Amino acid sequence: MRITKLTTHVAGTPWRNLTYVQVHTDEGLTGVGEARMINHTDALLGYLAEAEANHVAGSDPFDVEDLVRRMKYRDYGRAGEVVMSGIACVEMACRDIVGKALGQPVWRLLGGKVRDRIKAYANGWYTVERTPDAFHKAARVVVDRGYQALKVDPFGAGQYELDHGETIRSIALIEAVRDAIGPERELLVEMHGRFSPATAIKLAKLLEPYAPGWIEEPCPPENHKALAKVAAHTSLPIATGERIHDRIEFRELFELQAADVIQPDTGNIGGIGEARKLAATAETHYVLVAMHNVGGPVLTAANLHVAACTPNFKIQEHFNDFADSAIKKVAPGLPEVVDGYFPLPTAPGLGVELDLDALAEFPSHRAKFDLFAENWHLRAGHGGPGGPREPV
Repeated sequence: MRITKLTTHVAGTPWRNLTYVQVHTDEGLTGVGEARMINHTDALLGYLAEAEANHVAGSDPFDVEDLVRRMKYRDYGRAGEVVMSGIACVEMACRDIVGKALGQPVWRLLGGKVRDRIKAYANGWYTVERTPDAFHKAARVVVDRGYQALKVDPFGAGQYELDHGETIRSIALIEAVRDAIGPERELLVEMHGRFSPATAIKLAKLLEPYAPGWIEEPCPPENHKALAKVAAHTSLPIATGERIHDRIEFRELFELQAADVIQPDTGNIGGIGEARKLAATAETHYVLVAMHNVGGPVLTAANLHVAACTPNFKIQEHFNDFADSAIKKVAPGLPEVVDGYFPLPTAPGLGVELDLDALAEFPSHRAKFDLFAENWHLRAGHGGPGGPREPV
Protein backbone atom coordinates (compact mmCIF):
# COMPACT_ATOMS: atom_id res chain seq x y z
CA MET A 1 0.00 0.00 0.00
CA ARG A 2 1.24 3.50 -0.84
CA ILE A 3 0.04 6.98 -0.09
CA THR A 4 -1.01 8.73 -3.29
CA LYS A 5 -1.88 12.17 -1.98
CA LEU A 6 -3.22 14.16 0.93
CA THR A 7 -6.06 16.67 0.90
CA THR A 8 -6.71 19.40 3.46
CA HIS A 9 -9.95 20.93 4.71
CA VAL A 10 -10.61 23.66 7.27
CA ALA A 11 -13.70 23.94 9.46
CA GLY A 12 -14.13 27.36 11.03
CA THR A 13 -15.96 28.86 13.99
CA PRO A 14 -15.63 32.42 15.28
CA TRP A 15 -12.86 31.43 17.72
CA ARG A 16 -11.11 28.40 16.23
CA ASN A 17 -10.21 26.81 12.92
CA LEU A 18 -9.91 23.04 12.77
CA THR A 19 -7.64 21.61 10.08
CA TYR A 20 -8.52 18.17 8.71
CA VAL A 21 -6.22 16.04 6.58
CA GLN A 22 -7.26 13.09 4.44
CA VAL A 23 -4.48 10.69 3.48
CA HIS A 24 -5.40 8.70 0.35
CA THR A 25 -3.88 5.37 -0.71
CA ASP A 26 -3.61 3.33 -3.89
CA GLU A 27 -5.76 0.61 -2.33
CA GLY A 28 -8.76 2.89 -1.81
CA LEU A 29 -8.40 3.35 1.94
CA THR A 30 -8.47 6.91 3.27
CA GLY A 31 -7.40 8.01 6.73
CA VAL A 32 -8.25 11.24 8.52
CA GLY A 33 -6.32 13.42 10.95
CA GLU A 34 -6.92 16.77 12.65
CA ALA A 35 -5.07 19.63 14.32
CA ARG A 36 -6.25 22.87 15.85
CA MET A 37 -3.88 25.77 15.24
CA ILE A 38 -4.33 29.06 17.07
CA ASN A 39 -4.07 31.90 14.56
CA HIS A 40 -1.63 30.01 12.27
CA THR A 41 -3.86 27.83 10.10
CA ASP A 42 -2.43 29.11 6.82
CA ALA A 43 1.10 28.28 8.00
CA LEU A 44 -0.02 24.72 8.73
CA LEU A 45 -1.63 24.36 5.31
CA GLY A 46 1.54 25.64 3.66
CA TYR A 47 3.70 23.15 5.52
CA LEU A 48 1.38 20.25 4.64
CA ALA A 49 1.58 21.12 0.94
CA GLU A 50 5.37 20.91 1.05
CA ALA A 51 5.38 17.81 3.25
CA GLU A 52 3.15 15.99 0.79
CA ALA A 53 5.75 16.37 -1.93
CA ASN A 54 8.84 15.96 0.26
CA HIS A 55 7.81 13.08 2.52
CA VAL A 56 4.25 11.81 2.40
CA ALA A 57 3.39 10.85 -1.18
CA GLY A 58 4.73 7.39 -2.01
CA SER A 59 5.14 6.35 1.64
CA ASP A 60 3.71 3.17 3.12
CA PRO A 61 1.18 4.17 5.82
CA PHE A 62 2.13 1.06 7.81
CA ASP A 63 5.65 2.47 8.19
CA VAL A 64 4.38 5.38 10.25
CA GLU A 65 7.44 5.52 12.55
CA ASP A 66 9.72 6.06 9.57
CA LEU A 67 7.42 8.69 8.09
CA VAL A 68 7.27 10.63 11.36
CA ARG A 69 11.05 10.59 11.74
CA ARG A 70 11.58 11.80 8.19
CA MET A 71 9.07 14.63 8.59
CA LYS A 72 10.55 15.63 11.94
CA TYR A 73 14.27 15.46 11.20
CA ARG A 74 14.99 15.33 7.47
CA ASP A 75 14.09 18.96 6.79
CA TYR A 76 17.02 19.93 9.04
CA GLY A 77 15.33 22.85 10.78
CA ARG A 78 14.02 22.26 14.30
CA ALA A 79 10.41 21.10 14.28
CA GLY A 80 8.12 23.52 16.12
CA GLU A 81 4.38 23.86 16.55
CA VAL A 82 3.53 24.09 12.84
CA VAL A 83 5.65 21.12 11.77
CA MET A 84 4.64 18.94 14.72
CA SER A 85 0.97 19.72 14.05
CA GLY A 86 1.39 18.75 10.41
CA ILE A 87 3.12 15.53 11.42
CA ALA A 88 0.28 14.81 13.84
CA CYS A 89 -2.40 15.15 11.16
CA VAL A 90 -0.59 12.76 8.83
CA GLU A 91 0.41 10.33 11.59
CA MET A 92 -3.08 9.85 12.99
CA ALA A 93 -4.46 9.47 9.44
CA CYS A 94 -1.91 6.70 8.80
CA ARG A 95 -2.94 4.94 11.99
CA ASP A 96 -6.55 5.29 10.89
CA ILE A 97 -5.66 3.57 7.60
CA VAL A 98 -3.79 0.75 9.35
CA GLY A 99 -6.71 0.13 11.69
CA LYS A 100 -9.14 0.04 8.79
CA ALA A 101 -6.89 -2.32 6.82
CA LEU A 102 -6.70 -4.72 9.77
CA GLY A 103 -10.27 -4.27 10.94
CA GLN A 104 -9.23 -3.10 14.42
CA PRO A 105 -9.60 0.08 16.48
CA VAL A 106 -6.29 1.90 16.85
CA TRP A 107 -6.08 1.28 20.61
CA ARG A 108 -5.92 -2.47 20.04
CA LEU A 109 -2.87 -1.96 17.83
CA LEU A 110 -1.15 0.07 20.56
CA GLY A 111 -1.19 -2.73 23.14
CA GLY A 112 -4.87 -3.00 23.96
CA LYS A 113 -7.06 -1.37 26.57
CA VAL A 114 -6.27 -0.80 30.23
CA ARG A 115 -9.72 0.67 30.97
CA ASP A 116 -13.27 0.19 29.72
CA ARG A 117 -14.25 3.88 29.69
CA ILE A 118 -12.51 7.25 29.76
CA LYS A 119 -13.38 10.01 32.21
CA ALA A 120 -14.05 13.37 30.57
CA TYR A 121 -14.08 16.94 31.81
CA ALA A 122 -16.08 19.76 30.28
CA ASN A 123 -14.55 22.96 28.95
CA GLY A 124 -15.99 25.85 26.97
CA TRP A 125 -19.12 25.93 29.15
CA TYR A 126 -18.64 29.33 30.82
CA THR A 127 -19.42 31.66 27.89
CA VAL A 128 -21.43 33.88 30.23
CA GLU A 129 -21.05 37.12 32.15
CA ARG A 130 -18.22 36.97 34.70
CA THR A 131 -20.45 37.00 37.76
CA PRO A 132 -20.84 34.33 40.44
CA ASP A 133 -24.52 33.85 39.61
CA ALA A 134 -23.89 33.35 35.89
CA PHE A 135 -21.00 30.94 36.51
CA HIS A 136 -23.09 29.03 39.05
CA LYS A 137 -25.94 28.56 36.58
CA ALA A 138 -23.58 27.55 33.76
CA ALA A 139 -21.83 25.01 35.98
CA ARG A 140 -25.18 23.47 36.89
CA VAL A 141 -25.78 22.85 33.18
CA VAL A 142 -22.55 20.84 33.08
CA VAL A 143 -23.69 18.79 36.08
CA ASP A 144 -27.08 18.20 34.50
CA ARG A 145 -25.29 16.90 31.38
CA GLY A 146 -23.77 14.20 33.57
CA TYR A 147 -20.17 15.38 33.75
CA GLN A 148 -18.21 14.53 36.88
CA ALA A 149 -15.53 17.15 36.22
CA LEU A 150 -15.12 20.58 34.63
CA LYS A 151 -12.44 23.20 34.07
CA VAL A 152 -12.59 26.97 34.29
CA ASP A 153 -10.29 29.99 33.91
CA PRO A 154 -11.84 32.62 36.20
CA PHE A 155 -9.04 35.19 35.86
CA GLY A 156 -10.30 37.33 32.98
CA ALA A 157 -7.50 38.93 30.98
CA GLY A 158 -5.02 38.79 33.88
CA GLN A 159 -1.32 38.81 33.09
CA TYR A 160 1.68 38.57 35.47
CA GLU A 161 -0.17 40.22 38.35
CA LEU A 162 -3.86 40.35 39.27
CA ASP A 163 -5.07 43.42 41.12
CA HIS A 164 -6.96 43.04 44.37
CA GLY A 165 -10.40 43.61 42.88
CA GLU A 166 -9.87 41.04 40.13
CA THR A 167 -8.43 38.60 42.65
CA ILE A 168 -11.54 38.82 44.82
CA ARG A 169 -13.77 38.52 41.76
CA SER A 170 -11.93 35.48 40.40
CA ILE A 171 -12.00 33.60 43.70
CA ALA A 172 -15.72 34.39 44.03
CA LEU A 173 -16.28 32.75 40.65
CA ILE A 174 -14.49 29.61 41.82
CA GLU A 175 -16.51 29.61 45.02
CA ALA A 176 -19.71 29.78 42.97
CA VAL A 177 -18.63 26.92 40.70
CA ARG A 178 -17.68 24.71 43.63
CA ASP A 179 -21.04 25.39 45.23
CA ALA A 180 -22.82 24.53 41.97
CA ILE A 181 -21.06 21.21 41.37
CA GLY A 182 -20.79 20.06 44.97
CA PRO A 183 -17.81 18.53 46.77
CA GLU A 184 -17.82 15.19 44.93
CA ARG A 185 -17.14 16.49 41.40
CA GLU A 186 -13.72 17.50 40.19
CA LEU A 187 -12.96 21.20 39.72
CA LEU A 188 -9.93 22.00 37.57
CA VAL A 189 -8.56 25.55 37.50
CA GLU A 190 -6.94 26.92 34.34
CA MET A 191 -4.44 29.78 34.56
CA HIS A 192 -3.30 29.86 30.89
CA GLY A 193 0.29 30.75 31.77
CA ARG A 194 -0.80 34.17 32.97
CA PHE A 195 1.09 34.83 36.17
CA SER A 196 4.45 35.42 37.74
CA PRO A 197 5.45 32.67 40.18
CA ALA A 198 4.72 34.97 43.14
CA THR A 199 1.21 35.74 41.89
CA ALA A 200 0.54 32.09 41.07
CA ILE A 201 1.62 31.02 44.57
CA LYS A 202 -0.64 33.64 46.13
CA LEU A 203 -3.62 32.52 44.03
CA ALA A 204 -2.95 28.86 44.75
CA LYS A 205 -3.21 29.58 48.48
CA LEU A 206 -6.55 31.34 47.96
CA LEU A 207 -7.82 28.42 45.86
CA GLU A 208 -6.99 25.70 48.40
CA PRO A 209 -10.37 25.80 50.23
CA TYR A 210 -12.12 24.85 46.97
CA ALA A 211 -9.98 21.71 46.47
CA PRO A 212 -9.11 22.04 42.78
CA GLY A 213 -7.88 18.84 41.15
CA TRP A 214 -5.07 20.86 39.61
CA ILE A 215 -3.95 24.36 38.74
CA GLU A 216 -2.95 24.50 35.09
CA GLU A 217 -0.11 26.52 33.57
CA PRO A 218 0.18 28.85 36.58
CA CYS A 219 3.06 30.71 34.90
CA PRO A 220 4.30 31.01 31.30
CA PRO A 221 5.41 27.62 29.97
CA GLU A 222 8.85 28.54 28.65
CA ASN A 223 10.58 28.61 32.05
CA HIS A 224 10.37 25.24 33.82
CA LYS A 225 12.30 26.51 36.84
CA ALA A 226 9.66 29.18 37.43
CA LEU A 227 7.04 26.43 37.39
CA ALA A 228 9.11 24.39 39.83
CA LYS A 229 9.09 27.37 42.20
CA VAL A 230 5.29 27.36 42.16
CA ALA A 231 5.18 23.60 42.68
CA ALA A 232 7.47 23.94 45.70
CA HIS A 233 5.13 26.43 47.37
CA THR A 234 1.72 24.81 46.95
CA SER A 235 0.12 21.51 47.87
CA LEU A 236 -2.13 21.71 44.80
CA PRO A 237 -1.23 19.48 41.83
CA ILE A 238 0.37 21.29 38.90
CA ALA A 239 -0.68 20.55 35.30
CA THR A 240 1.08 21.81 32.17
CA GLY A 241 2.35 20.81 28.75
CA GLU A 242 -0.09 21.83 26.03
CA ARG A 243 2.44 24.29 24.56
CA ILE A 244 5.35 21.86 24.46
CA HIS A 245 5.56 20.40 20.96
CA ASP A 246 8.33 17.81 21.25
CA ARG A 247 8.29 15.00 23.82
CA ILE A 248 12.04 15.43 24.34
CA GLU A 249 11.39 18.92 25.73
CA PHE A 250 9.49 17.39 28.66
CA ARG A 251 12.76 15.99 30.03
CA GLU A 252 13.61 19.05 32.14
CA LEU A 253 10.04 19.27 33.41
CA PHE A 254 10.32 15.71 34.73
CA GLU A 255 13.80 16.26 36.18
CA LEU A 256 12.63 19.33 38.11
CA GLN A 257 9.50 17.50 39.36
CA ALA A 258 7.66 20.64 38.34
CA ALA A 259 4.43 18.97 37.18
CA ASP A 260 2.10 16.31 38.55
CA VAL A 261 0.01 16.07 35.37
CA ILE A 262 1.23 16.63 31.82
CA GLN A 263 -1.12 17.79 29.07
CA PRO A 264 0.41 17.18 25.65
CA ASP A 265 -1.82 17.85 22.66
CA THR A 266 -1.96 14.89 20.28
CA GLY A 267 -2.59 17.38 17.47
CA ASN A 268 0.62 19.35 17.94
CA ILE A 269 3.07 16.92 19.49
CA GLY A 270 3.34 14.69 16.44
CA GLY A 271 0.37 12.39 16.80
CA ILE A 272 -0.72 9.28 18.64
CA GLY A 273 2.62 7.47 18.68
CA GLU A 274 4.55 10.45 20.04
CA ALA A 275 1.89 11.03 22.71
CA ARG A 276 2.02 7.39 23.77
CA LYS A 277 5.83 7.44 24.02
CA LEU A 278 5.68 10.58 26.15
CA ALA A 279 3.06 9.00 28.41
CA ALA A 280 5.35 6.02 28.95
CA THR A 281 8.18 8.35 29.97
CA ALA A 282 5.83 10.21 32.31
CA GLU A 283 4.92 6.89 33.91
CA THR A 284 8.55 6.34 34.88
CA HIS A 285 8.36 9.63 36.81
CA TYR A 286 4.96 8.83 38.39
CA VAL A 287 3.35 11.67 36.46
CA LEU A 288 -0.22 11.46 35.17
CA VAL A 289 -1.37 12.32 31.64
CA ALA A 290 -4.45 14.36 30.65
CA MET A 291 -4.38 15.09 26.93
CA HIS A 292 -5.06 18.70 25.98
CA ASN A 293 -7.89 18.85 23.46
CA VAL A 294 -9.51 21.89 21.88
CA GLY A 295 -10.22 19.94 18.70
CA GLY A 296 -13.20 18.51 16.93
CA PRO A 297 -14.32 14.89 16.66
CA VAL A 298 -11.25 13.47 14.88
CA LEU A 299 -8.74 14.88 17.35
CA THR A 300 -10.97 13.84 20.24
CA ALA A 301 -11.11 10.32 18.82
CA ALA A 302 -7.32 10.20 18.55
CA ASN A 303 -7.05 11.18 22.22
CA LEU A 304 -9.46 8.42 23.24
CA HIS A 305 -7.26 5.82 21.58
CA VAL A 306 -4.26 7.14 23.55
CA ALA A 307 -6.28 7.13 26.77
CA ALA A 308 -7.56 3.60 26.25
CA CYS A 309 -4.08 2.04 26.37
CA THR A 310 -2.24 4.40 28.76
CA PRO A 311 -2.02 3.20 32.39
CA ASN A 312 -1.23 6.64 33.84
CA PHE A 313 -4.01 8.47 31.98
CA LYS A 314 -6.13 10.69 34.24
CA ILE A 315 -8.92 12.46 32.36
CA GLN A 316 -9.83 13.76 28.88
CA GLU A 317 -10.67 17.37 28.02
CA HIS A 318 -13.77 17.91 25.85
CA PHE A 319 -15.20 21.15 24.48
CA ASN A 320 -17.75 20.02 21.96
CA ASP A 321 -20.72 19.38 24.21
CA PHE A 322 -20.75 23.10 25.10
CA ALA A 323 -18.70 25.10 22.56
CA ASP A 324 -19.68 24.68 18.88
CA SER A 325 -21.47 21.40 19.55
CA ALA A 326 -22.59 21.25 15.91
CA ILE A 327 -18.96 20.70 14.89
CA LYS A 328 -19.37 17.06 15.92
CA LYS A 329 -21.24 16.31 12.72
CA VAL A 330 -18.21 16.98 10.49
CA ALA A 331 -16.85 13.55 11.47
CA PRO A 332 -19.57 11.25 12.80
CA GLY A 333 -18.77 8.14 14.79
CA LEU A 334 -17.28 9.57 18.00
CA PRO A 335 -18.93 8.07 21.11
CA GLU A 336 -20.87 10.52 23.26
CA VAL A 337 -20.05 11.28 26.89
CA VAL A 338 -22.36 9.25 29.14
CA ASP A 339 -22.47 9.99 32.88
CA GLY A 340 -19.15 11.78 32.57
CA TYR A 341 -17.30 9.08 30.62
CA PHE A 342 -16.52 8.29 27.00
CA PRO A 343 -17.08 4.67 26.01
CA LEU A 344 -14.15 3.18 24.12
CA PRO A 345 -14.27 3.54 20.32
CA THR A 346 -14.98 0.15 18.74
CA ALA A 347 -14.96 0.76 14.96
CA PRO A 348 -11.82 0.05 12.90
CA GLY A 349 -9.21 2.81 12.77
CA LEU A 350 -10.04 5.98 14.64
CA GLY A 351 -13.74 5.20 14.30
CA VAL A 352 -14.77 8.48 12.64
CA GLU A 353 -15.22 9.52 9.02
CA LEU A 354 -14.97 13.01 7.58
CA ASP A 355 -18.26 14.32 6.14
CA LEU A 356 -17.31 16.92 3.55
CA ASP A 357 -20.90 18.11 3.09
CA ALA A 358 -21.20 18.81 6.81
CA LEU A 359 -17.76 20.42 6.86
CA ALA A 360 -18.84 22.86 4.15
CA GLU A 361 -21.29 24.33 6.69
CA PHE A 362 -18.29 25.65 8.68
CA PRO A 363 -16.28 27.99 6.41
CA SER A 364 -12.87 29.09 7.62
CA HIS A 365 -12.76 32.31 9.66
CA ARG A 366 -9.92 34.78 10.05
CA ALA A 367 -10.75 35.20 13.71
CA LYS A 368 -7.93 36.01 16.10
CA PHE A 369 -8.35 34.23 19.41
CA ASP A 370 -6.60 36.18 22.17
CA LEU A 371 -6.58 34.85 25.74
CA PHE A 372 -5.46 38.27 27.01
CA ALA A 373 -8.35 40.20 25.43
CA GLU A 374 -11.31 41.34 27.49
CA ASN A 375 -14.13 38.81 27.48
CA TRP A 376 -12.05 36.19 25.67
CA HIS A 377 -14.02 33.55 27.57
CA LEU A 378 -17.10 34.31 25.45
CA ARG A 379 -15.20 32.62 22.57
CA ALA A 380 -16.70 34.99 20.04
CA GLY A 381 -13.39 35.56 18.27
CA HIS A 382 -11.34 38.76 18.18
CA GLY A 383 -10.92 39.82 14.58
CA GLY A 384 -9.81 43.37 15.31
CA PRO A 385 -11.72 46.55 16.19
CA GLY A 386 -14.82 45.38 14.38
CA GLY A 387 -14.96 42.01 16.13
CA PRO A 388 -14.99 38.66 14.33
CA ARG A 389 -14.30 38.88 10.62
CA GLU A 390 -16.42 37.41 7.91
CA PRO A 391 -15.76 33.87 6.65
CA VAL A 392 -13.17 33.55 3.89
